[in-house]
Amino acid sequence: MPPSDARPSPEALLRAAQREERGKLKIFLGAAPGVGKTFEMLREGAERLRDEVDVVVAVVETHGRAETRALLEPLEALPRRRIGYRGHTLEEMDLDAVLARKPQLALVDEFAHTNAEGSRHPKRWQDVMELLDAGIDVYTTLNVQHVESLNDVVASFTKVRVRETVPDSVFDGAEIEVVDLPPDELIERLKEGKVYIPDEASRALGHFFSKPNLSALREMALRRAALSVDRSLLDDLDAGAVAGAYAGGERVLVAVSELPGSDTIVRAAKRLADALRAPWQAVYIETPRALSFSEDQKHAVADTLRLAASLGATIATVPAERVIEGLTRHVQETRATQLVLGKSVRSWWFELRHGSVVDAMLRAGEDLAVHVIPASSTAPSSRLPAMTTGHWGKSSDYLAIAGLIAATTALGKLAEPLTGTGGVDLIYLLPVILASGRFGLRPGLVAGIASALAYNFFFLPPIYTFTIAAPQSLLTMFVLIAVGVFTANLAGRLKTRATLGARSAQENAAVAAFGQMLARTSDWKTTSELVCNEISLLLQLNVVVLNLDDGELRIIAGSSQAGDFSPVDRAAADWTWARGESAGAGTGTLNAADWQFHPLKTALGVLAVVGLSREDGQDPVSADRVLLLQTLLGQAALAHERLKLEGELREVSVLKERDRLRAALLSSIGHDLRTPLTSVSGAIEAIAAEHPDAATLPVARMEVARLRRFLDNLVDMVRIDGGALELHLEPIDLVDAIGSAVHDLKDLFRGRHIDLKVPANLPFVTADPTLLHHILINLLANAAQHGGEEGVITIEGTRTPDAVQLSIRDEGPGLPAGREQRIFDTFAQGKGSDRHGGSGLGLAIVKGFAEAMGVTATARNHEGGGALFMLNFPTSTNGVTSI
Repeated sequence: MPPSDARPSPEALLRAAQREERGKLKIFLGAAPGVGKTFEMLREGAERLRDEVDVVVAVVETHGRAETRALLEPLEALPRRRIGYRGHTLEEMDLDAVLARKPQLALVDEFAHTNAEGSRHPKRWQDVMELLDAGIDVYTTLNVQHVESLNDVVASFTKVRVRETVPDSVFDGAEIEVVDLPPDELIERLKEGKVYIPDEASRALGHFFSKPNLSALREMALRRAALSVDRSLLDDLDAGAVAGAYAGGERVLVAVSELPGSDTIVRAAKRLADALRAPWQAVYIETPRALSFSEDQKHAVADTLRLAASLGATIATVPAERVIEGLTRHVQETRATQLVLGKSVRSWWFELRHGSVVDAMLRAGEDLAVHVIPASSTAPSSRLPAMTTGHWGKSSDYLAIAGLIAATTALGKLAEPLTGTGGVDLIYLLPVILASGRFGLRPGLVAGIASALAYNFFFLPPIYTFTIAAPQSLLTMFVLIAVGVFTANLAGRLKTRATLGARSAQENAAVAAFGQMLARTSDWKTTSELVCNEISLLLQLNVVVLNLDDGELRIIAGSSQAGDFSPVDRAAADWTWARGESAGAGTGTLNAADWQFHPLKTALGVLAVVGLSREDGQDPVSADRVLLLQTLLGQAALAHERLKLEGELREVSVLKERDRLRAALLSSIGHDLRTPLTSVSGAIEAIAAEHPDAATLPVARMEVARLRRFLDNLVDMVRIDGGALELHLEPIDLVDAIGSAVHDLKDLFRGRHIDLKVPANLPFVTADPTLLHHILINLLANAAQHGGEEGVITIEGTRTPDAVQLSIRDEGPGLPAGREQRIFDTFAQGKGSDRHGGSGLGLAIVKGFAEAMGVTATARNHEGGGALFMLNFPTSTNGVTSI
C-alpha cells in the first residue's frame, strides 16, 4: 500500500537528528543473572578495541568469575571513585573521569545500579545518559526484571520485588542484544557454582531460579527486545519515507463508527491483539457526515472509544473528507498489519455514493490482513443519518443565494451591451462559488442549477421563457450547470478541509496555551481553578476538581458546590479516587450519576478527581472531543504531579534541616556532659577509697555507669545519623563477645541469673567488635531493666542453614501488641506496658549498628512470656535478593 505522498515524517527526522548528536547506546539484555551479559559486553568491547576503537572500562563487576577477569586484561580500566557511607567505603563509577578521558566507547556494567549517596546522580542509568549527551558511545548490561513497566509482572510470579529499575524510555533509540541461555543450562551453571557460591545456589534454585520463572523471564526479555526493534524499525521507515508495513511485529488497528455493533468489533480486536501479543489502536475517522449525527450517534462513538481505552487500546480520531481516505492514510502512518472492520448492511445507493470501506481496504491492503466482523443487521431509527436542515442549510441561506443570483442577473444586464450574451455566462459562476464557500456543498449545487436557469430565462432567446431555441444555447446551459456543480463540489470540499484543519489547529493551540499556563502556576488552588476554567471554556461543560480533605473528597475548585452532588455522584467520585478509573454518567460504572468523573493519575497515583456535567443532562463528552479531553486531563495530571513533587522536596529540605539541628544538639549534649560525669565518677572513687564500706557506693557506681551508657548512646546515635561509622569487620566468637558485655554490666546484673545457651562450637560471625559490643550492652541492659528484679535473662545461640542467630530473652511483661518493630525507632518506648523509663535510644542504636554490619535485628513476644530480641548474622553477605 504505497503512501499517497511519500514524505519523511518530521518527528522521525527530528528524533534521528537528536540521536546523531548523542552517543550510541547498546544494551546487553538478559533474562536473569548468570546468562553471560558482562562476558558478552567485554568480548565485544575487546573486538572493538582490535578495530582500533578507543575503549575504556568505566565500571565492570566480575563477581569473582575468572573468565570475566581474563577479558578485562587487554582493556583500559578507569579507577573508581571512593565514597564514604555509614562507615563503609564504597566504589562507584567516576563519571567525571570518564567525561575527562572522553573515549569513543565506555563499558558500564549494571545499568540499573543505585549509586551511593553523595553521587551526582542517584541512578547509574542517569550517569549513562550524561555520557551519551557528551557524545560517548556506551555498552551496558541489564536484566529484564529491572525494566520499570515489567517490575510488577516479574514480582507476581518470582515473589521478589526488584527495587532498582530503569524507565522504559531508555530503550528509545538503543540497540538491544539479547544474551540468551536456555533455563536448563543456566540451572546447570548455577549448580556448578558459576553464578553463586554453592550455599546460595541451592537457595536460589528453590526460589528465583526455578525453571518456570526462568522460562517466563526469558520470554519477557525476547518480547521486550522485539518491541524495541519494532519501534526503531518504524522510526527508520518514517524518516526515510519507505512504504510498506514491514511486519516484523504485529500491529492491530480497529476502525469504529457510530453504527450499532461497534463494541462487538472492539472486543474482537482485543481478542486478536491478545492472541498475537501485539499493541493495538482504535481509530474513528471523523468526516463531514459527523456534523449531522444525532446525540445518540455521538454518544455511541464516545462509548466505543471509551470501551477500547478501558481494554488497553490507544485511541485516535482522524479528520478526513471520506472514511476510505482517512483510514487508508492512518493505516499507512501506523503501518498496521492487522485491520479489524465491521461490515454493516448498507443500501446499494449509499455504497454507490460513498463506496464500501471493506471492499476498498481489501483492494488496497497488499501487506494488510483485513478481518471483517459482521455488524448488527438492524439499527434503531435514531441511529440512522438524517437529512437535517443543518445538512441542507437553513432557509436564510437560500434567501441569500436568491439575492446573489438576482444581483448577478442585474450585473449581467449591465454588462450585456458591452460583452454580449456569450460573456454573461461566466458571471453566473460568482454566486455558485460564493454559495459553496459560504453555505456548503448542497446549497452550492442548488445555486449552480438556479444560476443556469436564471441565465436561460433572462439571456437565452427566447428570453423570459425556459425554452431553448438554438442547440448552441443548450450546450451553453449544460456546460454552465456542469461547471457550477464541479465548482460547488470543489468549493464544498475545500471548505470541509479548511473547517477540519482550523478546528485541529485551534485545539492544538488551546492545548499548548493550557500547558504554558499550568507551567506558571505554583499552588494547588490556582492550578485547580485553571483546570476548571480552561476545560469549561474549551468543552462548554460544568467542571469541578475534587481532592482529599480530612479523609473525604471535597470540591476545591469549580462551578458547583458540594451540596449539588447526589449520593450516586459521591459514590462515583469515591470510586474514581479509589480505583483510578472513570465513573459516572456515560461510563460503565455508576452511570446513573449526573456527573462524569475522571482521575488525574500519574506514576505517583491519583492526585485529584475532575468532575464534568452539562446543563441539558446529556453525556458530557461527545466523540469528537474525547481525545481533546484526555489531552487536557493529561496536562492537568502532570501539573498536579509537579506540585506534589515540589511539596515533597520542600518537606525533605525541612526534615534535613531538622535532622541537622537534632544531630548538633545531641552531639553538644553528649560531649558537654562527659566532663562533669568524669568528675562525678572520680569523686565516687575518692569516697570509696576513704569509706569502702559505704552502703550507697554500689548504687552510685551503677547510676554513673547508666549515665555513661546514655551519653555513649547519644554520641553513637549522632554517628549513625551522620553516616560516620567506620567498620572493621573480623571473625568474632560470640561466647567471648557475650562474656565481655556481661562483665561490663556486672553491677547491673548483681543478684540476677543469666542462662547462657551459646554452644562452644558455634561458628564465628563476621562483625565489628566495637559495634557488636555496643549492641550486646544495649540489649542486655534493656533485658535487665524490663525483665523484672528476679527474672532470668536467657542468651541463646543457634545455627540456621544461612545464618547464626543470637537471641536475648527476658521474663518481663513483653512488648505492646502491634509495636514489636517500632520499638527500634529513635526515642521509642514501650507504651502500653511498663517498658519505659529509658532514653529510647538504646534499641535504635542496636538497629543502626546491626544494619551497618549487615545483621538483621528483630523483636517479638516470646510464647512463654517476656520479650525476645534476635540478631541474625548471615553466613554470606551476597544473597539471592541482590539480583
